[in-house]
Amino acid sequence: MNEIEKTIEILRKSVPPHPYKSREPFRVLVATIISQRTKDEVTYTVAEKLFEKYPTPEKLMNADEKDIAALIYPAGFYQQKAKKIKEVARIIHEKYHNQVPDSLDELLTLPGVGRKTANIVLSRCYGKDAIAVDTHVHRISNRLGWINTKTPEETEKALREILPKRYWKDINELLVMFGRTICRPISPKCDICPVKKYCKYYREKKKEGWVGSA
Repeated sequence: MNEIEKTIEILRKSVPPHPYKSREPFRVLVATIISQRTKDEVTYTVAEKLFEKYPTPEKLMNADEKDIAALIYPAGFYQQKAKKIKEVARIIHEKYHNQVPDSLDELLTLPGVGRKTANIVLSRCYGKDAIAVDTHVHRISNRLGWINTKTPEETEKALREILPKRYWKDINELLVMFGRTICRPISPKCDICPVKKYCKYYREKKKEGWVGSA
């Protein structure tokens, strides 16, 4: 087992589970669209409010766009997202008969859906081997020293080359929770990190006489 695999196995035992429990493709798809440039805690709260009132693609596509926007506020860019969500719901209902497609190419044709969103749906809902790269995955995989990339697209490609497939579908939720609790963007909690001995960032900072703080 190499250092990357050891790191992942330690994180599996030490980070808390992801708080959003749904595996229903349409809910995950819409929630992930809402999550763009929005804090996780806001995303889950407003997504549930939206689904309480409009639980199906048909009901959501017939909803008033202003009402959708009001329900998903204070998510970032809530007005633009409301328009995209309404259109996605229409396409899912009319073209796919209420079934979210399980193909990357088809998911990428939907408004507001990029590779991250598509890969989250594929891995979380359909159990497919897909790597969803968000800001946490991009930052942490570079910080640990697994890869050296500048964009999420480069990160996805690089991770596909070094990660065993058995980790692909889990890596997003694992690093998201690690990033929220310990490996934060600013002031990471290196002193209590369970994988610091495998971390390039920690080793470099330790040489400089700094090991992080809570």
